[in-house]
Amino acid sequence: MALPVQAVSLDVPAKSGVLMDVATGTLLYEQDAHTPLAPASVTKVMTMLLIMEAIDSGRISWDDTVTASENAAAKGGSQIFLKAGECMTVADMVKSIAVSSANDCACAMAEHIAGSEGAFVDRMNSRAKELGMNDTHFVNCTGLDDEPEAENHRTSAYDIALMSRELLKNHPDIRQFTTIWMDTVRNGAFGLTNTNKLVRFYDGATGLKTGFTSAAGYCLSASAQRDGMELIAVVMHCDTSVNRFESAKALLSYGFAGWCLVQPEPETALAPIPVTMGTAETVTPVAESSAPLLLEKGLQKSVKCRTELLPETEAPVEQGQRLGTLTVEADGNTVAEIPIVAREAVPRLTWGQLLLRLLRALCMVGEK
Repeated sequence: MALPVQAVSLDVPAKSGVLMDVATGTLLYEQDAHTPLAPASVTKVMTMLLIMEAIDSGRISWDDTVTASENAAAKGGSQIFLKAGECMTVADMVKSIAVSSANDCACAMAEHIAGSEGAFVDRMNSRAKELGMNDTHFVNCTGLDDEPEAENHRTSAYDIALMSRELLKNHPDIRQFTTIWMDTVRNGAFGLTNTNKLVRFYDGATGLKTGFTSAAGYCLSASAQRDGMELIAVVMHCDTSVNRFESAKALLSYGFAGWCLVQPEPETALAPIPVTMGTAETVTPVAESSAPLLLEKGLQKSVKCRTELLPETEAPVEQGQRLGTLTVEADGNTVAEIPIVAREAVPRLTWGQLLLRLLRALCMVGEK
C-alpha cells in the first residue's frame, strides 16, 4: 500500500533530503527531493551498483585482478594512492571504494568493466534511466567536480535513494564492505577508515556512502536496519559534516520510531481449488505478491487477514489467473487487497482426452 509522505517538521539542516523504506520503496519524508544538485562521492552508489551487477551476473569475480591505469592513478581527492600498473583484486578495490571512497579505485573498476571511464559513465546514465532517476545526469564515476564538464554532473536526493535501494535490495553482499569501520588493503600495509561515521555510532547502520566537495557541500546516503526494516536517509548540501550525520540520524530515527513492516499471511493454508474439464483435477492458489506491507508502528498488533477463494473454476486456467483475494486489515481498516492467483496453468481437456477419460471410467465400472 502506498503511504503518503508525512507532513512533519524535522530538524534536518540540509538543502534537500528524503527517507525511503528499502522493502517497499515508500517515501516517508521528503524535503526538496527532486532538485538536481552536485552529489560529490555519493555518485559512487551507482558505481558500486554497476560493479555488483557485474559480479552477481558472473561477468567479473571478486578474485579478478584489476590493473590501475595512468588515468586511474592520477585521480585526486579521496584515494588509496594507486600507482600506474599496480594490481589489486576486485574485492580490495570495492572495499577501498566503499570504506574510503577511493576515486582511483572507482576509475580503475570502471575501466576494468567497461574499457574506459567514459563508456562506464554511459552505462551509469543508462542504468539511471532504467531506475526512473529522472533528475540525474552523470559525467564521471567519482563525483569529482574539478573539471568544467562537472557542472552537468547532477542528481537529486530522491534519485540517490532509488539507486541506493536498488543496491541494497538486490545486491546484499555490498554490506560486507559498507559496514566495515576499519580495515586494510595491500596485505595490511594501507589502512582504511570508513568515511561514514554512522557505521560505528548508529545502531543498525548498514552503509552507505558519503560525499564532499566545496561545491556540493556534505552529502550522505545513509542506511540502517532494525527489527527487519531497512531505511535509507539521503541528505544533500549540508554545511558541515556534523550536520550531515545528525540530519541522517534524525531521519532514520523518525522512520524506525513511526513505522514497521508486516508480512501478510492467509489465516489458514490455501487449499487446492477444484478444476472442471481440466487436465488436472485441481489448481494451486498462491498470493500474487509476498512483499511486506509498511504500516504505522503499533498497527501491526491489529492486523487481520481474510481470504476469499473461488469454490471451483473451469479449465483452461492460465498461470497467474486470479482465483481470489487476500484482504489485509489493520485497526478495522483495509490496508491491502492482494490477488490470489493460479500457481500453474491447467489446460482444458481435448475431445480425445475426454473420450479416453470416459472409456477408462466405463472400464472401471465394468470391472466392478
